[in-house]
Amino acid sequence: MTLIESSTLAAAVAAIGWINWYFFVAGRQTTRVAAGAGGRQDVVVRVDGGYEPSAIQVVAGRPVRLSFDRVDTSGCSEEVTLPDFGIRRFLPTGARTTVDFTPDTPGTYVFTCGMGMLRGRLVVTRATEA
Repeated sequence: MTLIESSTLAAAVAAIGWINWYFFVAGRQTTRVAAGAGGRQDVVVRVDGGYEPSAIQVVAGRPVRLSFDRVDTSGCSEEVTLPDFGIRRFLPTGARTTVDFTPDTPGTYVFTCGMGMLRGRLVVTRATEA
């Protein structure tokens, strides 16, 4: 293997590692959501090249309202899905779209764009774990 081939291979491996880190690890601190009026757990999720916050912790059995505030104009971010809850919503740019549901079972659930490229997670815990 020549020096150029070795360098190209090393650069490709580094690029793959960075992409995996960026999409699956970076910025993954979980935001805990406190219950507000009526026990509903409200959180605003900014949609701008990804979801912020991208990891949200809520308590099982209490209503959740996710308000997606889309500022991104890419086609990928125009839809959000929560497949485990049977939810799919169109997200108009410059508007806030609310999604209301009540997760009953503790676990980790994903939410994604329609293409599955933008990813977030909803961590549902028991009341005693919160």
